[in-house]
This record gives sequence, structure tokens and C-alpha cells, in this order.
Amino acid sequence: MASGLRRRLLVMLIAPLVLLALLNSWLDYRSADNVAIQQDQRLLSLVPLLADSIITRGDSKTDKPVLLLAPAVQEFLENPQTAAYAIVDPDGTVLAGETWLGALPPTTAEPEIHSEENGGVTWRIVRQRQQSVLGEVIVTLADGSDPRQQWARSILLKVLLPNLLLVALAAFAVGWAVERALRPLTELRDAVERRSPKDLTAIDEAASPEEVRPLVNSLNRLFGLVNAQAESQRRFIADAAHQLRTPLAGLQAQVEAWAQAAKADPSQATVQLRADQVMKLQGATRRTSQLANQLLALSRADVHTLQSQPMERVDLKQVCEAMLESHLDAATARQIDLGLDAQPVHVLAHEWLLRELLGNLVDNAVKYTHDGGTVTIRCGHRAGNAFLEVEDDGPGIAPAERNRVLERFYRVRGTQGEGNGLGLAIADEIAHVHHGHLELNPGAQDQGLRVTMTFAG
Repeated sequence: MASGLRRRLLVMLIAPLVLLALLNSWLDYRSADNVAIQQDQRLLSLVPLLADSIITRGDSKTDKPVLLLAPAVQEFLENPQTAAYAIVDPDGTVLAGETWLGALPPTTAEPEIHSEENGGVTWRIVRQRQQSVLGEVIVTLADGSDPRQQWARSILLKVLLPNLLLVALAAFAVGWAVERALRPLTELRDAVERRSPKDLTAIDEAASPEEVRPLVNSLNRLFGLVNAQAESQRRFIADAAHQLRTPLAGLQAQVEAWAQAAKADPSQATVQLRADQVMKLQGATRRTSQLANQLLALSRADVHTLQSQPMERVDLKQVCEAMLESHLDAATARQIDLGLDAQPVHVLAHEWLLRELLGNLVDNAVKYTHDGGTVTIRCGHRAGNAFLEVEDDGPGIAPAERNRVLERFYRVRGTQGEGNGLGLAIADEIAHVHHGHLELNPGAQDQGLRVTMTFAG
């Protein structure tokens, strides 16, 4: 934005300077042309004076005529480098003056004016037939100081170069001034670019130039609207999740009590039927409660909302040990060997998110591994990077499905057991929050599934 404004301002300010330089050159030429016209008129006025300056013929035909120059003619001829004359008879013989001026005489009494080069100098020459004491002669005067010719020779040094230098200096000065003038706008752009998506606080209007304040006001208004909308959405999601958790927890507790009572007295068929219904209700409430918890975790694990929150030093071994302890009962109930292979390793992370990630992975492994199977929790260093890993010897996931199971609410067809298709999606989102990635590979001997989160180095 600032670069485009800078170019436009430079063009708009430098273009008039270039036009003024061209106009100045044209005015200089017109001035030289006016002086040249005056010079031509001066030469025409000196021609009859030079003819009157002939006072007598020489003693012989070969002698030059005797001249008594008028003061004006004498003043003109004082510098032989820029002034010359010739007196020529009608036959073209030079009687006095420079022989190179003895060209063919004009055929009429009207003066003849033209430019001619001689000796590296461009001369302005006037020829005219005049009556003198010798009879009719042709008087020729030449002026080597023609202003138009001098202007043509000095146009580069006296006109073009100074004007080009003036334009270059003006461009530098204008560029520097434009850069300084646009600096507040550039700083405003950088301040907006450095903001996190979660930072929607108002921009300080006092620190902005007066011309940019309407833009700052519009941005602040937009920030306020977006912030209000985002806050409303966050409040709605959090309230909905919390409101769901409380009644579902109560319902689940009540259903658990009914299930225990039904299991305690299964003697009658009606009671057995009710027990089956209670079991189904128990499963439904458990899945709904799990869904609410996972939706809340997914909302909290959004990568965009966590970029501005500071990370802390986390001991991965302690996280693994805590997950082992919390899932040990569920694994023991199905005779699953839940083991731990943890090496001391620390990372900068959000600890509660890593617990959520590892909890989802261990929960999936215990849920889908067959009775009597094996689940191993690992952490440590591999190839210079820290990692978390959960491996099982269950049914695994086909290679074609491994990318799709990371999508929200996707479940592999034919999968047995309860689930919402959010566990791996939450784990993948948490991995992105920590600038890492989730890898799904077969377990040992190409059996089961090994899910690994590798932290960025």
C-alpha cells in the first residue's frame, strides 16, 4: 500500500519538474532566437555603413580600396574571431576583406541572409548590393557569434545537464520527503500485521496522522464488531457445553444407578427387559457426555485462538504416567496390557492440551484393542525431536483411511464400539497448535496402529 502511494506521489511530483525543465529549454531557445533576429537586423544596418566607408580606389587595380570605417563598423570588426567582412565587385573579385566570403553575388538589390560554416565556426552572413565611390559593389558582413548556434553548442552543458541534475536532486528530495511522510502509515500497517487473530483491541488514533484517522476509526469499528461477534460465539459454545455437561452428568449417574439395580435382580423377564433398556440408555448418555466433552476440547484446542497464549515447560514423562494411571482400570477390566516406555524429556507446550491429546489416543487404543491385547505409551527423543506415541496391536487402520480418520466426525466403516469420530481430529488439532504433526503407522509386525506426535525441533 505504502509502496504504491510512494510511486504515485513521486510520479505526480517529478512529472511537473520534467515539464518545467523542457519549458525552460524552450524558453532559452526562444530567447536565443530573439537575440539572433536582433543580430540580423544589426548586420543589415551595418551593410550601408561599410559601403559608405570606402573613400577612394587604390593607386592601381591591384591595390585594395582605402576604407575609413564608421565607428559602428569598426566596433563590430574589433574581434576578427567573431566578425569578418568582404567587399566584392559584380564580377566576384574580392576587393577588400576575407576571400572566403567572395561567393556569387545576389542577383537582386534585396539582402541575402544565411548561415555558413567556415573554420569550425558557423557564421551568420549578410550580402547586399550597395552603391559606393567605386560604383556598385557587394558588401558582405559575417557574424560568428550567432546566439542560436551558441545555444545549440551549449544546450548539453548549460541547459540539459543542469535540468537533469535538478530533476535528479528533486527526485531524491521528494523520495526522502515522501518516505518520511508515509512512515506513520507504514508503521500502522506493520502494527496491524503483527497482531494475532485474537487481538482485536482498538488502534491508538493519536499515534496516526490526521489524514489516516478516518481509516483507523473504520478499523476500530470493524475490530469492535468482530470482537463482539467472536465473544458472543465463544460464550455461546462455552455455555452450551457447560449446560450440556451438568444434566448429562446427572442423567448418567441416575442411569448408572438403574443399571446397577437391574443387574442386582435379573430374576424376572420384565426386569431383564428393563435392564436391557437401561443399558442402551446408559450407552447413549455416555456417548452424549463424551461428545459434549470432546466438542468443548475441540473448541479450546483451536489453533487460531491459542497462538497468543504462552507455552510452558512440560515434562512428557509425567504426562504419560498420569495417562497410564487414569486408564489402567479400563485396560485391566479387559485384560489389556497397558505399558509405559517413557524417557525423561521436556518441551514447551500447553500441558492441558497434551493431556487431552494423549488421553484421546490412549482411550481409542484401549477401546478398539481386543481383549487381552497390548497398548504401550511412549515418549522420548527420536531423530533429535521429542515425541509422544501410543501403540496397540488392535485391528489398525487401512492406509487409504489414515488421512480421513483425522477429519472431524469421520469413522471407518464397520468400526465396532462407541465413538464420535473426534478423538483423532482433536489430537491432530493439538499437534498443529504445537507446530508438530501426527503420524499414523502400523504397529509392531505390521499389526495394530502406532500414532506418533513429533514436536518441531
